Amino acid sequence: MGFVYLAALLVSLFGMVMLDRRFHLFFWRDVPRAAVTLLVGVVFFLIWDVVGIDLGIFFRGETSFMTGVLVATELPLEELFFLALLCYLTMNLLAGARMAAAVVLDRRDESHARAGRRADGVAS
Repeated sequence: MGFVYLAALLVSLFGMVMLDRRFHLFFWRDVPRAAVTLLVGVVFFLIWDVVGIDLGIFFRGETSFMTGVLVATELPLEELFFLALLCYLTMNLLAGARMAAAVVLDRRDESHARAGRRADGVAS
C-alpha cells in the first residue's frame, strides 16, 4: 500500500498531460517555455517547503499510503510529484481560461457584427 499516493499523483499527472495534448494548452503549445515555467514553479515551491521545514512549520505526515522515501529531511518523494502536478494544473487552467475567454469574445464580436448588419440592412 506504500505506493498508493504516488500512483494517484502519477495518474493525475498523466491526466494533465492528456488534457494538455488534447487542447494544446501548455507543453503542446511551446515546449521550451513550458519546461522552464514548470521547472521554475517546482523549484520555487521546493524552496518554500525547505524553508518551512527548516523553520519547523512543515512536517512529513506518516501514512501507509506513502512510500516512506525521503529526498531530504521531512521532504517525501511524493512532494516532488505533487508540486509538479500543482504547477502543471495551474498552467493548464490558465491556458484553458485564456482559450475559453477568446472563444467567448469571438462569439460576442460575431454576434455584434451580425446585429450591426441587420440594423443597417447592409453588410459592413
